[in-house]
Amino acid sequence: MSDVLEFASVSVVRGDNTLLDDITWEVEEGQRWVILGPNGAGKTTLLQLAAGRIHPTTGVAGILGEVLGAVDVFELRPRIGLSSAAMAERLPPDELVRDVVVTASYGIVGRWRESYDALDHDRAADLLKALGVSHLGDRTFGTLSEGERKRVQIARALMTDPELMLLDEPAAGLDLGGREDLVARLAALAADIEAPALVLVTHHVEEIPPSFTDVLLMREGRIVAAGPVELVLTAANLSETFGLPLVVERHGNRWSARAAQVPPAQYGIGSPST
Repeated sequence: MSDVLEFASVSVVRGDNTLLDDITWEVEEGQRWVILGPNGAGKTTLLQLAAGRIHPTTGVAGILGEVLGAVDVFELRPRIGLSSAAMAERLPPDELVRDVVVTASYGIVGRWRESYDALDHDRAADLLKALGVSHLGDRTFGTLSEGERKRVQIARALMTDPELMLLDEPAAGLDLGGREDLVARLAALAADIEAPALVLVTHHVEEIPPSFTDVLLMREGRIVAAGPVELVLTAANLSETFGLPLVVERHGNRWSARAAQVPPAQYGIGSPST
């Protein structure tokens, strides 16, 4: 397998629940993908699979030329940068921000007896600077705002110079200013030809950074549509994905979506009382 990700008829089943249903999807080097869909669509499950954190129930999941089930995931995972809410919960709140980043070199959370050389510390400092949080190096992770934590996590995920970068809702919980700052920094990362393949999960088309090339639309564990952003991000596809008539608009290199106008009576609002 040569693709960064190569999933063939992959399903993930837990009890009576099918979280992913017959997913076939490929990510190639240099691509920047957005996974978009409503709550419960299977987006985070797909990202966990791509991170080698879970295995498929059926189908074949190829990651960085290896096949899940036939590779030591503890050797595979350091090749993948991951930023997610689950990862944030594992980071010690009393750990210094610079240590949160540098410990990614060993694929661990929390300093113990391991040692790091000057190159490790310099890289951590450079990444914090690139994400606009170099001034937080001596703060503890637990004292940071949500936006600051998101950026520190991304710096940590880049620490090992990964071949694949996975971002699970990086703008969730941010205010407008924080979201726009993060989108701009992710756009700069996506535009860097030396950056790894990127996969970003979101609920909102407004959070798609410029320079992202492709989009995967999901609903109820299945793929609705996938391909280049300009071709796939249509009102028809997005309406099917979210189960609601939507209008999609492009503003330069950004996107927005809103509900199509419908009569208030359709929702039982403004109807005459009986």
